[in-house]
Amino acid sequence: MRRWFGLTVAAQLTVGCVEGSNPSGTVRDRNEAVLSTAGPSSTTAPGGTSSAPPTKPPRALCSSRPRAKTPDTHIDTAAAPGAYAPPTPIPFGSGRWIWVNLWAAWCGPCKEELPRLLKWQKVLRKIGISLEFAFVSMDDDERQMARFLVSQPPDGVRSTYWLKEGDRAKWLGPFGISEAATLPVHALVSPKGEVACVIEGALEESDFPQLRAVFQGG
Repeated sequence: MRRWFGLTVAAQLTVGCVEGSNPSGTVRDRNEAVLSTAGPSSTTAPGGTSSAPPTKPPRALCSSRPRAKTPDTHIDTAAAPGAYAPPTPIPFGSGRWIWVNLWAAWCGPCKEELPRLLKWQKVLRKIGISLEFAFVSMDDDERQMARFLVSQPPDGVRSTYWLKEGDRAKWLGPFGISEAATLPVHALVSPKGEVACVIEGALEESDFPQLRAVFQGG
């Protein structure tokens, strides 16, 4: 078994860090539209009766597969006290699927979908798909990221890769992902190390059948 190693975040965290803070503002501004989007509302039909809007079909995922290579540049890691940091470099092309998830501790949709992703991993493994996650934090504030990792349950996300500002363009370039992409972002890398799919935005339960088809077809 490969030993996981990397940078470990100290247990002594600064209490003054306010949840939701992001000193640079750059990445957060890109995602405010996602965080502030109102939920579906009902419409009033003639006669005063209320009717829900028609259900939209799931969006098409992975309809065109990008021809991209995986990055071979260094990426930092971080972990909550007592947790192992993920292995470096990310083991692309090691004979198993690697699901890269770009997230941040200030990103509401990112945090909301993390338990869903971990649940899907268990389901996919049960049907014989070898899959590992590579969670990649886009946080600027190390303290905020550390607070989140510490707050996670034992089976949650307690360690992560960390893509610092200044390193992002070079690392994301091979995937064809822009620094201005709306978080979360997902990249599915095949067992051969080929980028099979890139998805911008949070995933819903209704998206799972399409994702499963990608893994089963790869």
